[in-house]
This record gives sequence, C-alpha cells and structure tokens, in this order.
Amino acid sequence: MSYRLSLLALCGLIAPLAFAQSGEPCQGSGEKFAAIELQQIVSGLRQPVHLTHAGDGSGRLFVVEQQGVIRVLVNNKLVKEPFLDIRERVSAGGERGLLSIAFHPNYGKNGYAYVNYTSDSGGLHTVIARFQRDGRNRLDPASEKILLKVNQPYRNHNGGQIAFGPDGYLYIGMGDGGSANDPKNNGQNPATLLGAMLRIDVDRPAPPLAYGIPKDNPFVGKPGYRAEIWALGLRNPWRFSFDAGSGLLYAADVGQDEVEEVDIIKRGGNYGWRVMEGDICTPAVNRRCDTAGYEAPIATYRHPDGFSITGGFVYRGHRIAGLCGAYLYTDYVAPIIRALHYDGTRVTASKRLYIGDGLGISSFGEDEQHELYVLDHRAGSVLKIVPATQ
Repeated sequence: MSYRLSLLALCGLIAPLAFAQSGEPCQGSGEKFAAIELQQIVSGLRQPVHLTHAGDGSGRLFVVEQQGVIRVLVNNKLVKEPFLDIRERVSAGGERGLLSIAFHPNYGKNGYAYVNYTSDSGGLHTVIARFQRDGRNRLDPASEKILLKVNQPYRNHNGGQIAFGPDGYLYIGMGDGGSANDPKNNGQNPATLLGAMLRIDVDRPAPPLAYGIPKDNPFVGKPGYRAEIWALGLRNPWRFSFDAGSGLLYAADVGQDEVEEVDIIKRGGNYGWRVMEGDICTPAVNRRCDTAGYEAPIATYRHPDGFSITGGFVYRGHRIAGLCGAYLYTDYVAPIIRALHYDGTRVTASKRLYIGDGLGISSFGEDEQHELYVLDHRAGSVLKIVPATQ
C-alpha cells in the first residue's frame, strides 16, 4: 500500500461521460470550503483498504479487507456473508494484500468485477483478475480469470488501485516495485509496467493477452515502451479517482523522505520519480537534476506535516453544498483531511478541513450519490463525511 504500514504501521483531460451512478454530480469548483465531521456507520471490519459501489442502483457499498475478503454494507449494516473470500490466494501483510475492487460499467448485466491483489504463488506478483457474480448475488471464487500478472521485486510499493475511467477502460496504478529510492529505476523505465499508470481494455482481448490495448494509449507502437502505459514516473500511487464533474484523473503519489504529492494524471505524462520527489530533486538520488519534461504536482506538503499521502475524491455530492468541486485527501500517518480547488490549470484555494486524531485513514470511498467516506484501517470502521453540526 502506498501508506507506510511497515514504518508507522489520469488521463489526458478526458471529457466526462455518464458515470454509472444514480446521483447527478453537483457542478462547480469555486474556492469555498464547508466544515465537515466524520460519522461512523459501521465497525467490526478487519483492516479495510478500499470502499466503492457497484453502480447498479442497489445502494450497496463494498469494503475490501486487506487479508482477502470483500464485505457488503446494506443500509449501513454489515452483511455477514462475504461478497468474495480469496484469502487462500492473497499474500497479505505490510503493504500487500487484496487492495481494491472495480465493478464493470455494465456490472448490472454481465456481473463482472475486477480485483487487484498480491500473490506469493510462483514468486511475489500483483494480480489483476476478473470474477463473475453467482446466483446468490456474490462473486464466485471459482470464476477467476487472471488478466495480468506483474512481478514485484520487493514487498512494498504495490500501488493497488484499479478503477474504470469515464471512457470505459480499466486504469491500474502500479508502484515502482519497492525498496527505497527505486533502486531498479522502474519509474523511468518504459519497458516495465512498474511505476506507471496503466490503461487496458477488458472487453476486447487481443490474444495472447487476456485484455486489449486501447489504440489511443500514448506509447502504442513506440519501441522500448509497454503499450499498456498511460503515464509513468510514479513512486507509489495510493488511491486515484476520476472527478465525476470534469473527468480529470487525480492521483496521490507517496513520497520517499521529504515530499508528498497530488498529481493530475495526463496521457503520456512523466511524473518524475525517481529523478524527482514531488517538486524537488530526489535528495537521496541527486539533489541537482534536470526537471525538464516532467509533469509538476498540483499540490505538495513536506514531512513532518505527513509521511504517507492517501488520495481521495473531488466531492460531487449534494449533502455538503459548500464543498462541491473540492478535492479531498489525507495522510495515513498524520490524518488531516485536506481539500483543494483546482481550476484545470492551478490550485485556486486549499484548506485543512478536519483533524482525525487517532485515525489511520487507508482510503476514501464514494457511493452512488457521490457522498464520501473514509476507512479507518486501524479500528476497522467506515466513517461518512457529513456536514459539521456546529
């Protein structure tokens, strides 16, 4: 995971298409911020790391537990029976585990859902796999179809986020493979899938691949480049999301020793790692570097203000009107929920919204109405972001 459990525990401006959600996103991105608080809606989870919905109009929420189980929330109550249990296939612990789920945009009809997990079977690797719904409205563990395996040289920096973009393609955030300061220089190696944002077509496989390569991926046909790459130069993107209003792809990239960053991921962009850490030359690599050609982050903060950024969402709900258009994010070690407004060129306003003393926020999540949640990895709880009562 992008947050450092072992220490202290995209897109080229895609035009927004219709998201498979019942709630219309609020519109606007000014410079206002509303006061918020967190309302616990469920506890009793085991190391939750991801929350999402199926886009099927059911109102259900799905919570990924790191050890390899996906749980279901119905009307803010935890369903006893798991939605999926693949603990025997998952290598969990530290930054490894079952790390996210993404529902096919046509899930209501085809019953397909995709997961990202780490496995030790045959050597440590990341697995991107598809499962299908069974007759009991769960995912059938026997239906697994592995789309992609990526070897992991170390046991950290697995990335872990997958999500369908508004273009219908599956985006996969891959870390640099681990250790410290990217010793294999994977972030700047276009011949590897590590340290990159990938973009694949799950509906049109191109054998021998179990998936297709979108024709407009930026490096298709370019010698020495993996065609799956949408953008590169990432260290460990821990949570990315598409803004339901603008279509922009926001990603939080965890820093090494000094800087945490928020990026807008663009088609073909190079985000600098390991040459750069955030907006500075990577101190442990070379404090003097040529910054030309690298995409700059839209926001950064320095250690010790935080040590492991957790990316969130642009708020597009309707319950907190004054927050519309603000991107929310936090830090696993220093759980201050921050917000910023980005106008497509620059950040126009930013603010600290909430200090979550004692929380270990591993992820944000969004429901069908675009309301937001956070997961407390340590306490095993789901908390909803609501308007402040005072």
